[in-house]
Amino acid sequence: MISATPKKRVLFVCVENANRSQMAEAFARMHGGDRIEAHSAGSAPSGRINPKAIRYMAELGYDLSAHASKSLDEIDGAFDAVITMGCGDDCPWVPAQRREDWALPDPKHMDDDAYRAVRDDISTRVQALLASLP
Repeated sequence: MISATPKKRVLFVCVENANRSQMAEAFARMHGGDRIEAHSAGSAPSGRINPKAIRYMAELGYDLSAHASKSLDEIDGAFDAVITMGCGDDCPWVPAQRREDWALPDPKHMDDDAYRAVRDDISTRVQALLASLP
């Protein structure tokens, strides 16, 4: 019997878990397919996904409305990578082989073009991250 390669677990963290971390989780699912188990969470989750994030991910064919804003308290287990979104947040310790902070601006109050630019930057960063996982 051939054993399947275990999925790489990645976690994206931001304060509200409403914009950047949600889009990063979505891109990890889009770009990583079956080899990635993607999660996102926040230290002070807003309880909802930003409508702009839903709209701009829908432009790329991803339904972010199916996601939920989650607390870090709901996350368990170890991760291959934990990525914080540059929000200056003091995150609780989550077991991970790799940690990175992506200094991304919060797009919450940005205009459409600037929001899309942050979204596209996240997509590029997620692709590089996934390519670098062993």
